[in-house]
Amino acid sequence: MERPAWAPRSIDITVPSVSRIYDFYLGGSHNFEVDREAARRAMEFVPGLPKIMQANRAFMRRAVRHAVDQGITQFLDIGSGIPTFGNVHEVAQAASPGARVVYVDHDPVAVAHSQAVLDGNPHADVAAADLLKPQDILTSPQVERLLDLDRPVALLLVAILHFVEDADDPYGAVAQLGRALAPGSLLVLTHASYEGIPLPAERAGGAVDVYKDIRNPLIMRSRDEIARFFEGYDMVEPGLVPMPHWRPDTAPEDEDPYAFSGFAGVGRTA
Repeated sequence: MERPAWAPRSIDITVPSVSRIYDFYLGGSHNFEVDREAARRAMEFVPGLPKIMQANRAFMRRAVRHAVDQGITQFLDIGSGIPTFGNVHEVAQAASPGARVVYVDHDPVAVAHSQAVLDGNPHADVAAADLLKPQDILTSPQVERLLDLDRPVALLLVAILHFVEDADDPYGAVAQLGRALAPGSLLVLTHASYEGIPLPAERAGGAVDVYKDIRNPLIMRSRDEIARFFEGYDMVEPGLVPMPHWRPDTAPEDEDPYAFSGFAGVGRTA
């Protein structure tokens, strides 16, 4: 297989990657045939997967604008993936030119792309680190250089927690990150769920099995299980809701039915 110039030497391009599959769903160009094949297999079960990803991104952009409206100009985006059009730094810096953004991902492809995209942007950077090691994130040179943790930060965990199994204690990791945030900070989160998918759970389970096959289990949690991530936060109206219902720009009834798969919410630290 031909290795494109943008692919770091260290990565195995014969193994699908969650962030490259996501890039494919969003119409990006930083993915390989092995990623497209896995994506197409998952779409055989859940044809609306690209719509779900687009709804995630649209919610993320609305939440970033909400944060800026609240006077927050610091963003920590964990599990940020491959930067595609309309990413956090673009939205935040369009709304507030001095906004500071640190992306965090453990996928070398996502990190390499982010470095290329952010080259020459003094207020945005990327750290190679893992959500499950919050201390590594909080003490990374990028966070220490760009973010003042004594002031409010928007912590973004968009479409990432459903790739963390309960055995790896995602609740503990999110709580540890939350404890590092100043009062008035925001937790911005989306999560996959069988609730809201316009398909029987058994059918949607076929897509979940595809992720399991590529050694990236997709953990579908209930609304109540997702709400637990917000323990200790005050929920911003309208609370934990299907993505198109969170402060929509357009009428939710005009959305594709798949956009309502899973939940989105924003919580504020007291």
